[in-house]
Amino acid sequence: MRSNRRLRLTAIPLALVTTIALAGCTTQMQLGWLPTEPGTTNQVDRVIGLWVTSWIVLLVVGVITWGLIIWAAIVYRRRKGQTGLPAQLRYNMPIEAFYTVVPLILVLGFFAFTARDQAEIEAPLADPDTVIEVYGKRWAWDFNYITEDVYYAGIQAQETGPNNTIDADSLPTLYLPVGQKVEIRIESRDVIHSFWIVDFLYKKDMIPAKTNYWYFIPEKEGTYTGKCAELCGEYHSLMLFNVEVVSQAEYDAYIESLRAEGNVGRLGPEFNTNTNLPGTTGATEEE
Repeated sequence: MRSNRRLRLTAIPLALVTTIALAGCTTQMQLGWLPTEPGTTNQVDRVIGLWVTSWIVLLVVGVITWGLIIWAAIVYRRRKGQTGLPAQLRYNMPIEAFYTVVPLILVLGFFAFTARDQAEIEAPLADPDTVIEVYGKRWAWDFNYITEDVYYAGIQAQETGPNNTIDADSLPTLYLPVGQKVEIRIESRDVIHSFWIVDFLYKKDMIPAKTNYWYFIPEKEGTYTGKCAELCGEYHSLMLFNVEVVSQAEYDAYIESLRAEGNVGRLGPEFNTNTNLPGTTGATEEE
């Protein structure tokens, strides 16, 4: 009877905390504090679902674990007037089996759902409407619009003023047509970089001498931020870019502006600066 009362006293605060937390859910909490909005691309909702479900499950596990720790500390504490160690419990096989099986199920479950969603995200889109080749370089970006046979050569972010504020107008900008199937071919000119469009909730490594691919459909017009997500040298923090998801008409107008500037063709591997890759002849025989 006494132990039941203690159990209730322990469970009541935990139940109150959980109820208050769930009742106070904001939009950001429902997104798991991810930096995006549902429907930004055809893949974002899948990532949000996986992430939010994961942290809710882990929150429940954490609350139960904390509750058991507090309960054990209260119930099995040394009472006033007692000496020596409290009564010790050992070798409870059902509980030990439970503590082994449940984490195993959780890990396998997380792995299965992650593998399922990753396979969907990585699946190529048939007949992409736009193919863009992205080259990462220390510390900027080149964008080759393969379908339209034009290119944009970027420079690293420029710092201005006494506080070293980033000049937004100097950032390389990648244009994408809304509602169109996009194939991104991801390359590096020198060292390992990582191509990350923050609001799209996905990033791909840029590895010298290897082409990675990313397929998606941008579904909301707007301006999004991008950056390198792999430490690549002294000015890694300035390897920034913007993404403009625009209507097809705006996209076509931008492509024509590149063509009018003479940016016709492709900035390909001939501009790579890494001379230690297989097949390169950067080092002479005498060296």
